[in-house]
Amino acid sequence: MGEVERPIKSVHAIIRGRVQGVWYRSWTIQEATRRGLAGWVRNRTDGTVEALFHGPAADVDDMLAACRQGPPAAWVENILTDFAVAPPSTPGFRQLPTI
Repeated sequence: MGEVERPIKSVHAIIRGRVQGVWYRSWTIQEATRRGLAGWVRNRTDGTVEALFHGPAADVDDMLAACRQGPPAAWVENILTDFAVAPPSTPGFRQLPTI
């Protein structure tokens, strides 16, 4: 039997709460890489963290669930998500500069 193809999904997320200055971006990179996801994470000047997650749908969903908790010092108020129009332009998961 051949491998079953897993559906792929890209999600854009804005994470609100106490998510800057608490290791949230580094934690996100570690967790997304562990799940084999592509994409990026960055701080925004409005105090939120923004991310793009791309990979198998179940792994993206699992990452979003983990983001609701975040690292120990974080407090996540809410996460706004939308399907991303395009997958990331480079492989792997990385940190982008603050916008």
